[in-house]
Order: sequence, then structure tokens, then C-alpha cells
Amino acid sequence: MENNYKKIIYALAAVAVILTGVLIYVYIDRNSIINDLSIEKEDLTAQMVELQNDYANLSTANDTLNAELMLEREKVAQLIERVKKTEASNKAKLLKYERELGTLRSIMRGYIKQIDSLNTLNNELREAAAVAKQEAKKSKTQYENLKSTTEELGKQVELGSVVKGRGMTVIGVNGSGKETDRSSRVAKLKACINLVENTIAKKGPRIVYIRVKGPDGILMTQNPMQMFTVAGEEMIYSASREVDYQGEEVEICIYFDYGEQFTKGVYNVEAYTTEGKLGTADLLLK
Repeated sequence: MENNYKKIIYALAAVAVILTGVLIYVYIDRNSIINDLSIEKEDLTAQMVELQNDYANLSTANDTLNAELMLEREKVAQLIERVKKTEASNKAKLLKYERELGTLRSIMRGYIKQIDSLNTLNNELREAAAVAKQEAKKSKTQYENLKSTTEELGKQVELGSVVKGRGMTVIGVNGSGKETDRSSRVAKLKACINLVENTIAKKGPRIVYIRVKGPDGILMTQNPMQMFTVAGEEMIYSASREVDYQGEEVEICIYFDYGEQFTKGVYNVEAYTTEGKLGTADLLLK
């Protein structure tokens, strides 16, 4: 009899242990779900605050649109307050607020389009007004405009006579003149560029200058006194070469020997004449 009582006690104890384990599991699982819902609520609140800031940044000179924007800003503020007061465990309400958030975003995109359209229209009106003003000036100051036009045409001819470059490339070459991208094997940099055809450009010798910047962005040159002037500005160059330009397209290649070991990294090379910049190219040495 006593053994039967012991068996019953042990069985009840085992059941109690199992129930305790189940309760602990349910408690932990519930806390985990609540924690996830709290995170979702915080994320939803953050999205609404972001939308509120977006609405705050919208502005227009149109009084009607401004009044409508005020109403939408108030809706966003009210929605934020409702979310803050809602328990994280109320999944249904949070889903409803999320849908409302999507609606307010769509409305805001519509306002953005309206504001952009108004700004475009205002710009067009301003441009039209400027053109009308310019036409009025032409009728009153014909001589001055004619003089200005003549000067402008002279500038265009001058700009058109400038020799330009295209297809600039930069490679590394070793002591035998063969191409390599290994910094330890590079003896010189070879920069090539085409001077494009220009029949109205001044013919004769031209000097092409290159400026080489190392991976650290510092200009590389063996002589800091090597100077040339472009657009009224004096600049240091790394290497140069003269070419006989006769108005037809011609390729010119310039070698740059730094006299020191080239390091790994990206090298930027720019080409110039005294008339302006011809082109630029990069080279990666490994």
C-alpha cells in the first residue's frame, strides 16, 4: 500500500515538473512574440516620423496646395499619436495603421508631382519673360546688341580654333618598352592622345604637356620648375613633347620617367596645351 502511495506521489511530481516546463516555455515564447511586435511597432513609428519629415520639407507658393499639405501633415501627426498609444500586441490595429501609412505616402507622391509641375511652369514663365525682355532690349538698343553679337561670334571663332584631344590612354612600359601593369617592372608611363582635326586652328608646332598624379594624389615631376600657362594659370607639368600640327588629326605619345620606383595604385594623367585641357586617363598598377 505504501509503495502505491509513493508511486502516486512520484507520478504527481513528474506531472508538476512537466507542467512547470510547459509554463516556462509558454512564458518565454510569449515574451519573444511581444518583443518582436514591439520592434515592428518601433519600425512603423520610425517610418511615420520619416514621412512626417518629408511632408515638412514640401513647400510651394500655391496657397491651395499649402492648405492641403497642412491637412496631410496633421493626418500624419495624428497617426503617429495613435500608433504610440496602441499596444504592440494589437497586431490588427498596427496592420491598419501600416496601410494608412502607405496611403499617405501615395498622396505625398502626388503632391510632389504637382509641385514639380508648378515649378516647371514657373520656370517656363520666367524664361518666357526673360526672352520677351531681351527682345524688347533688342528693339531699343540695336547697336549695342549688334556689337555684343559681333563680340560673341568672335569668341565662338576663337573657341572653335582651339585644338581638342580625344582617345587618351596611359600604359606602363618596362625597360624593354613592353607594356606591363606590374609596378615593380614599370620603368616609364606612356601617355598617348589624338589631336583632333580642326581646319580653322592655327597650324604649326604645339607643345603637349602631361601632369601625372600618383596614388596619393600628389603631382609627380622630376623638376618642380617645369611650368606652363593655361587659361592664365601657371601649372607644373611632369613631361612634355612638341608636335607639328597642320590641322589634321595626329597622335602624340609622351613618356614619363619618374626616376624612382613606381608604387601600386591608381595613377591619373592629364594632357594639356596652352589653349586648354585635352583629356585625362587613369592607370592601375598592381
